[in-house]
Amino acid sequence: MRYDAAHKEKTRTRVLKVAAKAIRTQGPHRIAVAGVMAKAGMTHGGFYVHFASKDAFLAAAVDHMFTDSFGQVLPNMEARSPAEALTAYVDWYLSAAHRDNRNQGCPLPYLVADAPRLPRAARLRIAQGMEQLRRAIARKITELGLADADDEAQSVISALVGAIALARAEPDHERSDAILASTRAGLMRRLKLATTH
Repeated sequence: MRYDAAHKEKTRTRVLKVAAKAIRTQGPHRIAVAGVMAKAGMTHGGFYVHFASKDAFLAAAVDHMFTDSFGQVLPNMEARSPAEALTAYVDWYLSAAHRDNRNQGCPLPYLVADAPRLPRAARLRIAQGMEQLRRAIARKITELGLADADDEAQSVISALVGAIALARAEPDHERSDAILASTRAGLMRRLKLATTH
């Protein structure tokens, strides 16, 4: 049976959603093509209809993680004033909900530790995702009238990703919350944003 292009794209998206979830729960090195295909309701043989290799599959899954994560977040930032956009993004990123919901949210904390061991194509997708986020944050920092927006945006991303990774690693709930709160307070001061909590 021959399927049209729309069916093929829907099937590929379904596979990538399963792969993205597997990366978040198991890490990129542990995902198995056969397991992902089975969970997507397909045979292992169908893999090569959609992907040329496991490296291409991993790169596409990483790309899907960024597309899925940024699909609502970045347009939301663009629609708000710079202070509202940056405050809302920092509040969401450093929230207990983002820390505790490992099946959604920013893919960077899941990927950066493993990035040096990933194939080049996947690393490029991670770099593209980071750059997309850096540009969005830098635009808002520029609109705030602060200097060195590009460097500041990179530093903000480093603080966000580091804080959420450390907060997830910390077994003590109060210390985990404190990591998020202190990082938020520091970013609010640096970006000259009003602090409400």
